Amino acid sequence: MKRAVKLPVWIIKEDKYFVAYTPALDFAATGDSLEDAKKSFSEAINIFFEEIEEKGTLEEVLQEFGWQKLDNIYQPPEVVEQSEQQVKIPAYI
Repeated sequence: MKRAVKLPVWIIKEDKYFVAYTPALDFAATGDSLEDAKKSFSEAINIFFEEIEEKGTLEEVLQEFGWQKLDNIYQPPEVVEQSEQQVKIPAYI
């Protein structure tokens, strides 16, 4: 039996590619467009879950990433804020 959970997914642009990333599993997929990245992410994350379920490591993997079991359903860590912070990096000429 499968249950739906909502994953936080960030879409970022790296050069000419789009990257769909979830910190809940440290998992990413890429595409040539925003829609391609979303589609690639959806397909890849489904394969990922199928494979860890087949290997019998689903609970172990989810626990490693901080997922909590609530009412017999695993939930990803809650994103409480997404922000930007200014940092200083070395300037190379």
